[in-house]
Parts: sequence; structure tokens; C-alpha cells
Amino acid sequence: MASSPISVTFAGFFVILMLLRSSCVYANGCYTSVISFGDSLADTGNLKQLASDYNQVVRFFLPPYGENFFNQSTGRCSNGRLIIDFLAESLGLPLVPPFLQDNGSDNKEAFKHGVNYAVAGATALDPRGIVDPLANTSLVIQLAWFKQSLPSICGNYSNCRNFIGQSLILVGEIGGNDYNYPLLMGKSIEEIESLVPLVIDTIISATNDLIEMGAKSLVVPGNFPIGCSAKYLTFCGSEDEEYDPITGCLIRLNEFAKYHNKLLQAKLNQVQELHPNVNIIYADYYNAAMPIYRFPYKFGFTNGALKACCGGEGRYNVDLSVRCGDASAIVRDEPDTYVSWDGMHLTEAAYRIISKNLFSTPQFNSLCSTSTSGVGLSNSM
Repeated sequence: MASSPISVTFAGFFVILMLLRSSCVYANGCYTSVISFGDSLADTGNLKQLASDYNQVVRFFLPPYGENFFNQSTGRCSNGRLIIDFLAESLGLPLVPPFLQDNGSDNKEAFKHGVNYAVAGATALDPRGIVDPLANTSLVIQLAWFKQSLPSICGNYSNCRNFIGQSLILVGEIGGNDYNYPLLMGKSIEEIESLVPLVIDTIISATNDLIEMGAKSLVVPGNFPIGCSAKYLTFCGSEDEEYDPITGCLIRLNEFAKYHNKLLQAKLNQVQELHPNVNIIYADYYNAAMPIYRFPYKFGFTNGALKACCGGEGRYNVDLSVRCGDASAIVRDEPDTYVSWDGMHLTEAAYRIISKNLFSTPQFNSLCSTSTSGVGLSNSM
């Protein structure tokens, strides 16, 4: 094990999932639940409940969303399962239920194997001044929900520390919307670069808070290559832009995503040094996604990687006045041959491949048991 500062990458994500497929590991009580925070990349129904509470209709909850998932919308921003769903399946656990529920169920039983606080549209920072959301569901608010709900989930202080310590905790992905909102309002990258350290500090603060509460294993994902988003390609693309000659993605937006990810990794390294007995894993969503943008046909995406399956007309099947879920939206056949679902979110098929890419790195020893030197990982993509 390396004694120098830890370099944490998506390789750690693979190790957790591979180890958890072992019945021996599961029998030893390792990661008996999943606790999740984040935005639309992980929301399994919280925004849907919020919208119901506020009597709002949100297009994410209308057909064709969820058409590959029990043939109904569940509040997931895709046509089917998300990365968190594939994670739960790899753990042999039920899919992680949303924290906000209106079924009168007992929290202790409903959340026995995990609970999801992620909300579609959520930001890391307080969203005021950035956007007028349905409700403030920033990372700080989600963490407050978690703390407030613990007594009803696990009881006393000791039991709750055990519950947290035996859980695999996903801190995100979060922060993408802090950039999406101003960028799609016309702000330049230069104008929002100052937000990045603030976003990272908020993620790190939440990570430290969870460690103080007893967390032993945390997965902190980075940002996706947003320059490959059909919506960004439509909104920000122009003759003056520089495009990657292989992928067709917007270079400056992908460089911005990499800046966020680099700073996040550096800060996580510092946290790992301070907590050598805690497993802190950076999930490299960026590099897990890039192969499908470089070689879409290799993965079965015969309609390419950049066009949306559901939306309007245009080069990337995105019309900013016609959105997936609208009555006038066009839903293309064979969604499994598309990477992009609605121009911003991905299809179930894409999330499945990204999950497999996350899991495909060389296996290490054990991340279940803690060690005094942490876990040494390196970026292989």
C-alpha cells in the first residue's frame, strides 16, 4: 500500500462492487445498505414526491420516462435504471427507496437496506440567486434530512453509528447543477469558474460530516463529460467552438468538467490522509463514460453517442422549446441504441455500460476492512 497521498479513482468503485458480490463478504456484514445524496443522476423518486406535495406537474414523471423500468415513471430521469440501481443490484440489495415517501410505511423497515436523499435539480450550494427551484434541496438540506431521519431509521446513537458504518454512502454526483443552471442561462465558463472551489468545499464538508457520524466507506463521484451532452451541444455549439475530432464533444466544457474533477480528487486525497481508516473512493464518472463517446458502435449505440432519443428536431434531436415529456416530443425507436435519453440525462443502456466500465479495473485486496494506510488507487483511463 502506498504511503504517499492517496490517489482515489473509479477503480475503488469496482473493488467495492466486486467484493460485495461475494456471499462471504455480504455474510460478514459489509455494506448491508446504501445511503445516497445527489441530484437527478441518483434521484429515485424524491422530486416526484415533492412535486406531488406542491401540486406541480414535472415532465420527468410523464411518459416516456421510465418506459424501460416497470413501464412506468418512478421519478428517475431516464427511460430506466440509474447507476445507483445497478449498484444496489450488485450488492444483492433492494433498489434504494427515496426518502420522501407518502405511503405511511415504517421508516425502520422501509429503509432497512438503504435510503436515497438525492433530488433531481439539486445543487451543492444554496440555489438562491442561481435558480428558483421547486424547493431548496441542496446538499446541506439533504444532509439535514438524513440527520433528522436517523432516529426513526436506526434508533439510538450507537445503533445509528453502526448503521452508518455498515452502509456504503454515495456523496453525489452533486455539483453539476451548480454549473448547469448558469451555463444554460448564458453565463460563460469564465464567469462560473469561481463557483468550483465553493462547490468542492461543500462536498468535502458533507463528506467530513458523514465521517464524524461514523461513515467508513464513501463513494464520491465526479462530473460527467458535459461537453458531450446533446443539450449543451445544441445550446453552446457554434462555428467558433472547438470540438473533439474523435467524439464531437465540446472541448472547453469537457475541460471545465475535468477541472472540477481534478480539484475534487485533490481535496479527497487530503481527507483520506486525515482519515486513514476510512475508505474514500472517487468514482470517475468522466472516464467511465468517455469510451462510449469515443467508440459508441462498440457498445451497441448504433445511433451514435450525441443524439438524444427523446426530444425535438435538430442536429442532436434537441429543440429547446420541445422537451422530452411534452406532448409534442418525438420518441425514437430502440432507446438502447442511444446514449442520451433527453439531451441532458442518459439512457438505461448508457448507465449500464458506464457501470460496467466503473467495475472493469484491476482488482485490489479488500476495501471492506479498514487499514492504517488507506487504499492506493490510480487513474487507468
